[in-house]
Amino acid sequence: MMKILNQIRQHIFLVIVSILVIIPVIWVFVNSVKPSSEILLAPLSFPSKIDFGNYVSAWSDAGLGVGFVNSLIVTSISIILIVFLSAMVAFVLSKKQFRFKKTIQLSFLLGLMLPTFLAMAPLFLLMNKLDLVNSLVGLVLVYVAYSLSFTIFILIAFFNQVPDSLEEAAVIDGCGPFRVFWNVMLPLVKPGLISAAIFNFVGIWNEYILALILISDDSMKTLPLQLANIMMIQQYHTDWGALYAGLVLSIIPVTIFFLIFQRRLIEGSTAGSIKG
Repeated sequence: MMKILNQIRQHIFLVIVSILVIIPVIWVFVNSVKPSSEILLAPLSFPSKIDFGNYVSAWSDAGLGVGFVNSLIVTSISIILIVFLSAMVAFVLSKKQFRFKKTIQLSFLLGLMLPTFLAMAPLFLLMNKLDLVNSLVGLVLVYVAYSLSFTIFILIAFFNQVPDSLEEAAVIDGCGPFRVFWNVMLPLVKPGLISAAIFNFVGIWNEYILALILISDDSMKTLPLQLANIMMIQQYHTDWGALYAGLVLSIIPVTIFFLIFQRRLIEGSTAGSIKG
């Protein structure tokens, strides 16, 4: 009887949490199809008529289309580089024994402790000297550098679950180091790669501070910067309908990415937490 009551409590708790999460999302979507006047006069009401003109205004007039494309390019390239480079480093740190291994691991750990605000000034000066300010390439390099430490420590946990005997068997069969890594190890840690990709996708897609430091040209701004511009430039005359439409546009890619890989994310979270 107590077990049933506990299950009921858990389900009630999950339903309440789900409602608290879903309601703001629905509210944002509802306001995205309302005129700005209705949003200000009756923010909690349903629209008198559904109008998708806010999406057209947000995409073209407010410049969110350019920001969306820039964010998509920057995020996609960054994720590929982060996951691939981190996987190579994590494989070596997990499976190989060499001098200064602990020192290298500690250096990546120190990278996790560096506050973003502390590095803002030197980062800008460095990127300016390299002529990478107002450049999507420079932004990608910064995102990769900032994300490597976190991703490496995630993937080390997954590589630790792979038995050393599999690597030894591959070497006996004639596989070189690259083939062992590419054909044997990577497929075995696929849940970890997907988990790392999802975490980094969400973080980079929504990243604002680093992009604000490095990007000032409107044609190079990412989606978070363009969303902020709607309010900062227009001041009190903000097009609230376009702003809410932009928020919906920013949510869609993350939601789709998560729905596609959610099962892998759950598998990866479980696999990475179990010690073999």
